[in-house]
Amino acid sequence: MNPLPSVTIIGAGLAGSEAAWWLAEHGHPVRLFEMRPHVASPAHHSGDFAELVCSNSLKSEALTNAAGLLKAEMRQLGSLTMASAAQAAVPAGQALAVDRHLFSSWITAKIRAHPLIEVVEEEVMSLEGMEGPIIVASGPLTSPTFASFLQTYLGGESLYFYDAAAPLLAADSIDRTKVYAKSRYDKAGGDDYWNCPMTQAEFFAFYQALRRADRAPLHAFEREQYFEGCMPIEVLASRGPQTLTFGPMKPVGLEMSNGERPYAVVQLRQDDVAQSVYNMVGFQTNLKFGEQERVFRMIPGLEHARFLRYGVMHRNTYLNGPRLLDATLQLKQGTPRWFAGQMIGVEGYVESAASGIAAAMAVHRYCFDLPSLPLPRTTMLGALLHYVAHASPARYQPMNANFGLALPPTQDKQAVAERSLAALASWQKEALG
Repeated sequence: MNPLPSVTIIGAGLAGSEAAWWLAEHGHPVRLFEMRPHVASPAHHSGDFAELVCSNSLKSEALTNAAGLLKAEMRQLGSLTMASAAQAAVPAGQALAVDRHLFSSWITAKIRAHPLIEVVEEEVMSLEGMEGPIIVASGPLTSPTFASFLQTYLGGESLYFYDAAAPLLAADSIDRTKVYAKSRYDKAGGDDYWNCPMTQAEFFAFYQALRRADRAPLHAFEREQYFEGCMPIEVLASRGPQTLTFGPMKPVGLEMSNGERPYAVVQLRQDDVAQSVYNMVGFQTNLKFGEQERVFRMIPGLEHARFLRYGVMHRNTYLNGPRLLDATLQLKQGTPRWFAGQMIGVEGYVESAASGIAAAMAVHRYCFDLPSLPLPRTTMLGALLHYVAHASPARYQPMNANFGLALPPTQDKQAVAERSLAALASWQKEALG
């Protein structure tokens, strides 16, 4: 009989899947609750675990990039997300992008096959009556019933912002005579993206149409509160044309074969291994579906684009981490309850998944009656979780991994990366007891 107590995990998204896998791989029996496919969410499209609902990119692989360093730390900790990404990778220059269906189906198969993981397909309504350690990783799209329970359980300490996804296009509907293959600055092979070039006249005609396009309505009682790292393209456009030409439509490093640089560029990234689906990079949107077709077909090469999935926007709920959680993601009130994933106020696939590993390791120590041991702030993950626990509660906003969080500060990112991985190795040895 397994001497370790069973761990309950609520939600089989990136964080919940990571937590379940790490704990099971270290001998803990796990009950993993997931409401899908029986109860739908506003953004998911399947019943698979760890579904990527927005982009298919996990960002840069470079160690001198904060997301790249965080991925290296996750691999060092035995990440299921990183193992799956290796199986489902598609070309994306220096970024790590995946076939989202293969990615989530691989994780689902691994979780369901693990002898120590019991998958329970039902919606959790509350934590009442549940015993033992619990990791809540139900995500920013937590069901209304459970979200209402958490609001009361946590004393009303929750916040929200709007998040958006970009459209997906059928590859065979893109006019290849008008687009060209290239990665910015010819990195990693030089041809992993399709680029739709615009002249100045084409750009301003598109810009004006985008500014006038109709948006899907939001709830009348809510403010338009967006996460800056995933701003709808029409909201960016409202800040002026240069917000686009210096942002998602920046042409720098995307010169055409004749050496000329377009005035603006829309990039398309491969979304599946079969190269049949492409997504519009940086074009997350809340435009009405008909408006997406009308406006985005003004982009050269997309005149006859077939939309496999329209861009959508949804309300994401997250907790006030500094008020509620310590740096191991345990509730500050001391109960054996941990929270992980985007709902704690981290933004991004990799950040969410990594927090699941951190919560699992904290639970592991709890089960062995070991004192809590926060990750070193000199690691990228430790710095991110320190932000979650110690940022200003009054000004708390979702946060991506970034070098500004790391201590001590330095301009040498390679040195930060080397220091981080060394500190993580030392901490990992101590954390496992």
